[in-house]
Parts: sequence; structure tokens; C-alpha cells
Amino acid sequence: MAGLNLSSVKKAYGEVEVLHGIDLNIEEGEFIVFVGPSGCGKSTLLRMIAGLETITGGTLEIGGQMVNDVPPAQRGIAMVFQSYALYPHMTVYDNMAFGMRIARESKEEIHRRVSSAAEILQLTPYLDRLPKALSGGQRQRVAIGRAICRDPKVFLFDEPLSNLDAALRVATRIEIAKLKESMPETTMIYVTHDQVEAMTLADRIVVLSAGYIEQVGSPLELYRHPRNIFVAQFIGSPSMNIIPVNIETAGEETAIRFDDGHSATVPIGTPAHAAGSKAQFGVRPEDLRIAQNGAWLFEGEVSIVESLGEVTLLYVDGGNAEEPIIAKIPGIHDIKAGDTLRFDADPDVLHLFNEDGLAYQG
Repeated sequence: MAGLNLSSVKKAYGEVEVLHGIDLNIEEGEFIVFVGPSGCGKSTLLRMIAGLETITGGTLEIGGQMVNDVPPAQRGIAMVFQSYALYPHMTVYDNMAFGMRIARESKEEIHRRVSSAAEILQLTPYLDRLPKALSGGQRQRVAIGRAICRDPKVFLFDEPLSNLDAALRVATRIEIAKLKESMPETTMIYVTHDQVEAMTLADRIVVLSAGYIEQVGSPLELYRHPRNIFVAQFIGSPSMNIIPVNIETAGEETAIRFDDGHSATVPIGTPAHAAGSKAQFGVRPEDLRIAQNGAWLFEGEVSIVESLGEVTLLYVDGGNAEEPIIAKIPGIHDIKAGDTLRFDADPDVLHLFNEDGLAYQG
């Protein structure tokens, strides 16, 4: 198996540059997830690693070897696509064995690899079936099994669950997690727009935006310590609430003032020159609590109540935020639209960003 190193990797279509110098080191055995909005370049980057798109600048190394000009078939990579791409007239066994037969592997080796992959993916009872007799989740597992049989250095997954319904997505995601556990030395790179997949599967997440890497880190690192507002709002669902504030006093603790005139102190360090400047206050919906008495952060009028059983979502107009502030409160509550509530949160889960959207460090 192998790690990867991307150094100043660029991609341009004519005069239009879509990836602007990607620097990324992926260790052997890591499960890396690329996330970002549509058009950010995540699938293009994956296809460049696979050799399906040319690299127009920089270098890509796999296992210490530069592979910029190496054909896809010689890179030791297996790719699982969004579509299953199975041969409809072939059985599950034959679909999984096809690549090895093309490579002229022995019948014994083919049987060993197919049997092993089928056992890992719980496909053994279905080896004699045609794809049309399988569910969507089973077909995707066959596509993954076909990749396993190639014994690649690196697995690439391009939004493999996006064609599945909600229940199958969960089941297949669990299968991929089990696959990673059973192949701990295998490097896997996974593209998705679904942050639940990213948070549950990744060792590290690479957040991309407009062809640039915004931040790389473990799921919890990105959740707890986003580098900027883009990452803060992209990771987490519902996304982080962002409220404009003014910095009254800077220092190891910072006094902020909301547009309604209420002030609060947050344990986030800011430089002396930040006093008097505008800032963006951030707090996640699940970190907000209804203030009982004493200190509070902000107040607002509830516009919508969504009772989901295990949690209640409150959409609150307040703090002069551009969008309603969302509070995700555990349990069922007797709260109605039109109620005015005050909210607070634990100090160590609060965030503060400067006018450029960069995080002040707490």
C-alpha cells in the first residue's frame, strides 16, 4: 500500500484555473475525505489522482514515485464511481473477477480474491446472481468488491452513496467503515458532499472551496476549531449561527456588543487593535440553551418551532443576524411562535471571527 503527496497541484481548462496549487500529504493507511460545495474541485482532484484528468501544474507522488504522466492502469489505483458501472449480463462473481481476468491472473488467484472480497462485504450468497436481482446497496458493494479484487495501492470513492435512499446510505456507509477496519493499511480517498459521511468515516477531512484547501484536520478538530467562517458553517448540521457584533474590549477575554445593545464577554483572545472593530460571533445550534436566569448571550422572538421528538428546532429572529438563529434544544418543549426567549451557551464552545472571516483563537 502507499501514501500520496500532492505538491502545488493545479488544474486548468484553457485559461480557466479550477485548482490553485493544492498541497496535501496523505499517509499510508489513512481514510481521507474531500468535502466542499458543488464546483469546488473535489471530484476533479480525485480524477487527477486516478489519472483520468491531466495535471497542469505541480507534482503527484504515489508511494514516493511521481505519477503525473503514468497511465491510470499503472498507478495501482481502484476507483468506485457514483454509478455502479456493473456489467448487467455478468454474475456478481464475474463482475468482480473481470479485471483480474483481463490481467490474466490465474483461476486460483481470482477465486481466492473474489471469495475474500465477498466475505468482507457479505456478498457470498449473491455471487451467482445478476445485478438486476440485487438492491442498490448490494450493487454498490459489488462495485466496491470489484475494486478490492484488484488489490490496489489506493482506493478512490467518488460519491459512492449518492444514488442510494436514506436507509441504504446508512447501511452502506457502515459497510465502508467495516471495510476500512478490515484493511487498516489501505489508503482510501473519498469524495462526498454529505458531511455525515465525512464526519463518521474520515481520519482527516479536506475542506475545499473554489479550488483552494480551506482546512485539513480530523472531524472533531474541524468541528471544534474551524479556521474560518466557511469551514465553521460547512461542518455541522444545522450550520453554525453567525451573528454580527462589535468588539468593545479586546484581550485574553473579549467583550462583544450585539446590535440590540446587549453586551457579553467571551473567553476568546483578540489583539489590542481589534477593539472597536466589527466581528462575527459564532455558536452552533446544538450548543445553545434557553437561559434560565443570570447571564445570557442574546434574545429573540421565535418564528418557527419544529418538534422532531428527540430535539426541538427553534428559528429565532434576533441579534441582527442575516438568517434566523437556529437553536437545537434536546427533548420536547412547550414553546410557540411569537415567544421571546433568551439564550446562553458554555463559554468554551463559542467562536469569534474577524471582518475577513478568520477565527480568533480561544
